Amino acid sequence: MPDMPRPLPPAILFDLDDTILSFATLADAAWKHVVDSYVSQLPGVTADALLPVVLERRDWYWSDPERHRRGRLGIDDAYGEIVRQAFGIIGVAAPEVAGRMAEEYGVVRGKGIRPFPGAVDTLTALGDRGVKLALVTNGDRKTQRGKIDDHDLERFFDCIVVEGEFGIGKPNDEVYVYAMETLGVRPNETWMVGDNFEWEVVAPKRLGLTAIWVDSRAEGLPASPSVMPDRIIRSITELI
Repeated sequence: MPDMPRPLPPAILFDLDDTILSFATLADAAWKHVVDSYVSQLPGVTADALLPVVLERRDWYWSDPERHRRGRLGIDDAYGEIVRQAFGIIGVAAPEVAGRMAEEYGVVRGKGIRPFPGAVDTLTALGDRGVKLALVTNGDRKTQRGKIDDHDLERFFDCIVVEGEFGIGKPNDEVYVYAMETLGVRPNETWMVGDNFEWEVVAPKRLGLTAIWVDSRAEGLPASPSVMPDRIIRSITELI
C-alpha cells in the first residue's frame, strides 16, 4: 500500500539561504579560492597565514546581530571590511588588493549557489497540493532578487518579502504578519520553515506559527534554547 501524503498546512513561509539554496557551506571554499588567487600580490604573505585570519574575521563580523543586519544590507562593503581587517591583523597595507579580493569573493560565492537537491521539486509539489507559499528573506534587494531570478524561484511564491525592499527584516513581527496577511491566513494555519533559529523558530513561535527548523548542516540545537521547534528536518524535501 503506498504511503499516505504528509498532512500540510494552508500556508508555508520559507526562508531562502540555507533552506532552499545552499549558501553557507560555500563560504570557506570561496575564501580559499580568493586567497590562493591573490596572495602572490602580497609580498611575504602566504595563503596558510592569511586564510585563517580571513575566516576568523568573517566569523567575528557575522557574529554580532547589528553588524549582521548592516552587513547583509550592504554585502559588498561587508566583504571589504572583512578583508581589510584581516590585512590589518597581519600587517599588510594593500587596499586595492583588498578591494579586488572582496569583489572576487562575491562573484565566486554567487556562482556556487545552487538549490539543495530536491528543493525545487518540493516547492512544485507543495504548490500542486494547494499550499500557499511565501518567501521571506533577509538581505539587500539586489543580492536576494538576483538569487531568486537566477534560480527561477519567483514562480513558486504568492508573496515575496525581501528585507531590503520591505524596509525591515526577520525577526521583526511585521515581516511574518505581512506575509500571512498577503496569503490570507492566520498563524495557526501557517508554518515557518528555515535554518536560522532566532528568525525561523523563536520569532514565529512567539506569533503562534508552527516552526520547522532546517538543520541542514546537522549542527544540532543551540545550547539551552529558549523555545523548541515543532519539528527538525535536514532538508525541505522531508515536508512532503
